[in-house]
Amino acid sequence: MATVIKEFRLPDLGEGLTESEIVSWHVAEGDIVELNQIIADVETAKAVVELPSPYAGVVARLHEQPGTVVEVGAPIISFDVPSAGGSDGGGAGVGGPAAADSDGAGGDDAVPAKREPNLVGYGAAVEKGGRPSRRPRGGAAGAPPAPAASAPAPAPAPVAVVAPASPETSASTDRPRSTPPVRKLARDLRIELESVTGTGPNGLITREDVLAASDNANGGASDVVGSETKTPAPSGHRETRAPIKGMRKHTAAAMVASAFTAPHVTEFLTIDVTPTMDLVARLKASRAFADVKITPLTLVAKALCIAVDRNPTINTRWDEASAEIVQHHYVNLGIAAATPRGLMVPNLKDADRMSLLELARALTTLTETARAGKTTPADLSGGTISITNVGVFGIDAGTPILNPGEAAILAMGAVRRTPWEYQGEIALRSVMTLSLSFDHRLVDGEQGSRFLADIGTILSDPGMVLTMI
Repeated sequence: MATVIKEFRLPDLGEGLTESEIVSWHVAEGDIVELNQIIADVETAKAVVELPSPYAGVVARLHEQPGTVVEVGAPIISFDVPSAGGSDGGGAGVGGPAAADSDGAGGDDAVPAKREPNLVGYGAAVEKGGRPSRRPRGGAAGAPPAPAASAPAPAPAPVAVVAPASPETSASTDRPRSTPPVRKLARDLRIELESVTGTGPNGLITREDVLAASDNANGGASDVVGSETKTPAPSGHRETRAPIKGMRKHTAAAMVASAFTAPHVTEFLTIDVTPTMDLVARLKASRAFADVKITPLTLVAKALCIAVDRNPTINTRWDEASAEIVQHHYVNLGIAAATPRGLMVPNLKDADRMSLLELARALTTLTETARAGKTTPADLSGGTISITNVGVFGIDAGTPILNPGEAAILAMGAVRRTPWEYQGEIALRSVMTLSLSFDHRLVDGEQGSRFLADIGTILSDPGMVLTMI
C-alpha cells in the first residue's frame, strides 16, 4: 500500500494565542491512530486543550517532547497515512494541515485503508474506538520503515477540540492513566506515575494517589499545601529558576495591563453578616437545598447580581478601539479560583438569570471543574464582573486588581466572630469586610459606593431584598 507523510502543525487554539506547551502525548511513534482520536494534551495560557488527530494512520514522528513550548504553526507530529491511488489531494478535509508527500510503498495492512474528509474538531464518526495498537518496529517482517518527509506545503491548520480532559481518553497501553493536572502534580513531586497504583475508575491515577506516593517517598510528610507544591532545592543550589510560561505568563501580562490601564479605586465596607450566616445554616438544613453546596459565596453572588440590576454602571466595559462604553445587560459572573495551574477566573454565563438554587449548583460545578484542570477557554472568556474570596485563606480585606475588560471586582474577607454593637449593646457577631475595586473611568465614587452599600444591606439583612426588587 502506497503511503505519504503528513505533518501536523500546532493549530491556533483561539483568541490570538501564539504558543502552547506540550503537556503530554497520548501516542508514541509507531502507534496506529484513528481520525479525531485524541493524541496530545497542550496547555495554552488559558486552559488544557485536547488535540485530535487530523489523520488516520501511523505516528511516524513526534517532533516535540512534553514540557516544550511550541509556536503556533510549528510541526509537532508526523503521520504515515495511506495514499489513495498513489496520490492524496484530500489533505485533512476542510481546514486540513500541511502535508509532505513521499514515494514508497508500505506493507502494513493494519493501517486503515481510508479516512473520510472532515473538518477536524467537529467529530467525524469513527468506527473503531479502542486504544491505538503498536506497529512492530525495527525489522518486523513485511513492515518497512516510514518514508522520509519532504518539505511541507503551507495550508490552514485544523480546528482543535477544546474539551475537558477525560480519564477515558485513548492512550497507549503501556502508559498509566491520569489527567493533565495529576501528571503535572506528579512531575512537581518527582513521582513516576508508572510506580503509582490508581484507585480511580478503571485504574485511573488520582491526585490522592500521587500525594500518597509522595508521602511514602518522604517518610509520610507531604510538602503539598493546597494547590501549590514545594520541591526540594537541588543539592548545592541556593536558587532555582523556572521559565515564565503558560498560565503564570498570561496572568502576569493581564494583571500588568489592567493595573496600568484602568485607574483603580478600592472601597471597603465592614458589615455584620450574622443574618446571612444564619440563613446559610437554614438553607443547608432545607430539603430543597439538600443536594447542593451552600456557602456564604453563594449568597454574596446572588446579592451582587441584585445590586448590579440597581447599579448598571458597574457592569460596563471600556472599549478603547471604538471609543465607546459598552453596557452589559447580562451578568457573566467571574469567580477567582486557585488551581494547580495558578489563578483562574472562569465565569458563570447569565448568572443574573439564575435562582439561588441554580446559582449554588453552577458555583459548585465551576469550582470543581477549575480545580480539576478541565476549564475551557470559553469558560474563561466573556466575564463582566468578578468575585474573589480571599476570606477562605483567613484574609480580612485586600485591593483586588480588575480582571481585564471588567469594571469591578468584589473581594470577600473572612467571616470572624467579633464584638459588635447590636441593638444598643455589645455582642459577639459574625463580621465580614467587603472590598470593591472599580475602574474610575467607568464608575464614579458615588456609583461604586451605592453598589457596595446595596450588597452590604442584603448581607446584613437578607429580608431587605424585598424592598430592592
